[in-house]
Amino acid sequence: MTTLLRVDSSPRDNSISRALGDAFERTWRAAHPDGRVLTRDLARVPVPFIDAAWTEICDHLLAHRITDLDRLSEAARTPDQKRAWAIVEPLLTELRAADVVLITTPMHNFSIPAVLKAWLDQVTFPRMSLAGKRFVVATARGGAYSPGAPKAKFDYQERYLRDFFAGHFAVDDARFVNAELANARVDPLLADHRTTHESSYADAIATAAELGGKY
Repeated sequence: MTTLLRVDSSPRDNSISRALGDAFERTWRAAHPDGRVLTRDLARVPVPFIDAAWTEICDHLLAHRITDLDRLSEAARTPDQKRAWAIVEPLLTELRAADVVLITTPMHNFSIPAVLKAWLDQVTFPRMSLAGKRFVVATARGGAYSPGAPKAKFDYQERYLRDFFAGHFAVDDARFVNAELANARVDPLLADHRTTHESSYADAIATAAELGGKY
C-alpha cells in the first residue's frame, strides 16, 4: 500500500501552505485510490522539544553503533528514556511507513516554525537513511526569496530543509513549491505586489496539484 505522510506546521487554519498541501493531497488521493494518508498537524498537536533523555538515547546508539532502525528501542533503558522513546517512536513509525512525505510550512523569520524544527529534532537519529522516499515541501513566504530577489540570500527555509534532508536522511531530490509575497494581502507597503502574489500562489497551487498526480 502506498502511503503519504502529511506534516502541517502553520498556525493558520486557512493558511496558504495548507492550501498547497490540500492541492497536492487531492490529486495524490485520486492517483492512489487504495493509498493511505497519515496526517501530523504540528500546530494543533505540537511535539515536545527533545530533552536530556533523548540525547542519552542517541549517545547510546552512537556508542554501540546501533544502525538497525528496528533496534532503536533498545537504547531506551531508564524510565526517562522510555518516556522520551514513547514520544519519538510513533513519529518515526509514520516517517518510515511513508513513501511520500509532504511538509507544509510558512516561513517564520526567514526559516521554519519552531513546531516543525521540534518534529525534525525528534525524528533525527544517528545514521538514519530515508533514501528512496520522496519529499515535497509546500511553503508560503511573506516576501520574495526566489533566486534573483533582493532577499534571496535570507532564505534559510528552503536552504535549511534541503541541507537537512540531504545531511541527515540522504534525500537530495526534495521538491519545493513556494508561494511568495503573501504579506501583500495585509501589508500596505506591499500592496503593489498583490498581483505578483496572486500569480505566484496560482502557479504554486497548479504545481502542487501536478506533483500530487505524479507522486
